[in-house]
Amino acid sequence: MVGRALALALLCCAGPLAAQHEHAVGAPLVTKARDAMRAKPALSIGAAVSPAGQLWIVGLDHERRLFVQTGGGAGQRWSEPRLLDIGSDTVAADGENRPKIAFGPDNRAVISYTQPLAKPYTGEIRMLRSEDGGTSFSPPFTVHRDRQVITHRFEAIAFDARGVLHTVWIDKRDQAQATRDAGGDSKRGGYRGAAIYRNESRDGGRSFGPDLKVADHSCECCRVALAPTPEGGVAAMWRHVFAPNIRDHAFAILGGTVANPVRASVDDWKLDACPHHGPGLAPAAHGGYHAVWFGERAGRAAVRYGQLAADGRPQDAARELPDARAEHADVLAAGERVAIAWRSFDGERMRLRAWLSTDGGANFTLRELASSSEENDHPRLLATPAGMRVLWRTAKEIHVLPIQP
Repeated sequence: MVGRALALALLCCAGPLAAQHEHAVGAPLVTKARDAMRAKPALSIGAAVSPAGQLWIVGLDHERRLFVQTGGGAGQRWSEPRLLDIGSDTVAADGENRPKIAFGPDNRAVISYTQPLAKPYTGEIRMLRSEDGGTSFSPPFTVHRDRQVITHRFEAIAFDARGVLHTVWIDKRDQAQATRDAGGDSKRGGYRGAAIYRNESRDGGRSFGPDLKVADHSCECCRVALAPTPEGGVAAMWRHVFAPNIRDHAFAILGGTVANPVRASVDDWKLDACPHHGPGLAPAAHGGYHAVWFGERAGRAAVRYGQLAADGRPQDAARELPDARAEHADVLAAGERVAIAWRSFDGERMRLRAWLSTDGGANFTLRELASSSEENDHPRLLATPAGMRVLWRTAKEIHVLPIQP
């Protein structure tokens, strides 16, 4: 298990070169980088349910063009994919760095994605805005004010109960500044990992407030999980780098700078790399949160489930999912019903599995949902008017499967 964990951890830092801009590097390198990106299907999708109850997805087609599509639930047929005009932008849609869609009040909707920049592992958070429920979208624009060619990646978006749009992302401006202060020596700069930044829009994406730091020392390339709070706000959970180099998870309620974020997992995983494997978060019926995450504890790597208090502190002993090969789990709750979905490679096929509870997470039942030998995306859970659904995109199909416990 230790070897598997280390292999996963190195995947992020040894990934393919990000797409290059021709004005920054030579054309042969540009072509090579883009060919490398196109060699692997970009299957990662975002999904949301509109106020009218319609399922929407956003992703890249086989020509890496950004599209939206509706339907697919409760026996509905998918609409024809509708291409969105994003000019010359390149969209990251691989694994944990995927396009996303969110709906707000007053017919507002937004789509976000990371656009890779000239240097490896750098990017900008880009967004399209709609004021007619997704019938049309604006041209893309950059969300954050900082425009350095550094990491602004792995964004997460959510509207809160007041209609405020929150955008949260991983950002390396503080690491870059520490390196400059140390005369260009990154080791002497000594900044651990990256940082979590955010901003707010109170008009559906027409304008944004300042870039606000949530916390120093996040992991560099794991997704950020967002969930609604009982008060109508937004909570965030992310993989953090606790001193000296422990890759556990942190939690914060968005709304202010958190100098010492709450530690939400205590695996005590000492690792000098990023595992590219972020957490999942969902509100619990009686307060607090359900959480899933990947980590190594006492030499045993696993995806674990635990419950957090309202301030993000662990409430009970975390439990391993009943699958030693589980990866990229997601969690969703509706009252006392809790669902956890993940994928797992059995040596021949990727299996889609779920762990389902009807008593608030006290007890779970394992369920086999599907399998595929094709390239496939990480599963995503959604609450729809027809009940809980898991979305799983393979090279040939987008599956929408009921998983009501």
